[in-house]
Amino acid sequence: MAAPALEVVLSCDAGGSLWNCNVWEPRSGTTLNSYRGGNTSARGLCMLAGEYLLGAQLGKNFINVWELQRKDQLQQKIICPGVVTCLAASPNGLHVTAGIGESIYLWEVSTGNLLLTLNRHYQDLTCIRFTDDSSHLISGGKDNLVLVWSLCSVLQVSFARMPEPRYIWSRHTLPVTDIHCGVGGPLSRVATASLDQTVKLWELSCGELLMSVLFDVGIMSVTLDPCEYYLFCGGNDGSIFHVNLFTEPDQREKSFQTEKGGSQIFKGHRNQVTCLSVSMDGTLLISGSHDETVRLWDVQSKQCLRTINHKGPVTNAFLTVASANMFNPDSKPSISLPKFSRHVHTSEITENEEGGVVTLRLQHNNKEAQESYLEKAEELYSVMCAAADKHMLGDGENTKMRVVELEDEVKTLKKINRDLYDFSVQVLTKQS
Repeated sequence: MAAPALEVVLSCDAGGSLWNCNVWEPRSGTTLNSYRGGNTSARGLCMLAGEYLLGAQLGKNFINVWELQRKDQLQQKIICPGVVTCLAASPNGLHVTAGIGESIYLWEVSTGNLLLTLNRHYQDLTCIRFTDDSSHLISGGKDNLVLVWSLCSVLQVSFARMPEPRYIWSRHTLPVTDIHCGVGGPLSRVATASLDQTVKLWELSCGELLMSVLFDVGIMSVTLDPCEYYLFCGGNDGSIFHVNLFTEPDQREKSFQTEKGGSQIFKGHRNQVTCLSVSMDGTLLISGSHDETVRLWDVQSKQCLRTINHKGPVTNAFLTVASANMFNPDSKPSISLPKFSRHVHTSEITENEEGGVVTLRLQHNNKEAQESYLEKAEELYSVMCAAADKHMLGDGENTKMRVVELEDEVKTLKKINRDLYDFSVQVLTKQS
């Protein structure tokens, strides 16, 4: 008979003085493993295929990589084009995605190729999640938007086109702080939290808003229990709100009354709750806070069972099933991680003239096959656009100078837009 699955807690803080990530058993509080080297940013810790641990370095442009069983040795650093603000690995272990500034970067694990970048957010990303079947990618940012991407669709789009999200959820009015994907793949429910003091529940299959819950404070983290009966929301005042989703099923807009719902609040943290996670049986809740503690709660009684002190604000804390090789020092990963590329890998057949090396990847269009009228029309349109650009901008040095001027102007306008947005957010949050 197989041994029962062991749930462990992975947590890390912004200090990183003792370790980057600590692994401990929730019921006894015993430390099982610790991974050293650097410190991990919020929403920047994830496990890859049960064999690697990835942590986005706080304020730096690289991702730390550890083999799970070799805890004392930092195995690799993935260099990125910019500072990583959020990180996620697909449950099937095929892809890794990171939010860098306003863009989403998607890598293929087996080759290390950067498959594409998605640029539809207007401000920095704050969180990114995969569905449990790895079919969809959901991103949230400081631009108040939540975008749902079908992974199959974006990977099939030609490089000449900009991939479009399946849904654009724009009902939040302040930056999105956290996203939780339920079970069910394309039929799952998605919870989104925001500084606008609301948590919204969405149906992924149709993109409809199912429920919006208004609180008295901004919400920093959100999660659902495995049966999706209850919603847990971490506030920026240290409170954790427990919402029953089936008390008023016909009411889409509801308010959480702190006075009336005092018995539905977990109290103990002294600062904002940055991360939440529920055990597989739904009886335990893990919370991490900027008060430098991780707490273990009994869901039914709302009593704090254990407090684990850290050396800095907690950036990540979640429950997960320990993989078999986490505690076996003799085990080795089934695949070795390649070097991750910093530039998008094109889908063309290229040949190195000096070395004669041929790189072959699948083409979206077969050149030998007869082109359709739509493809011919698109090709004609691209030629016309190129001719128009040439007529407007000219050739040679004039074109290069004009492009440089336009790029500088775009950078200036982006900086002005970001400054104005940050100022307005500060004014609105102070008023609330």
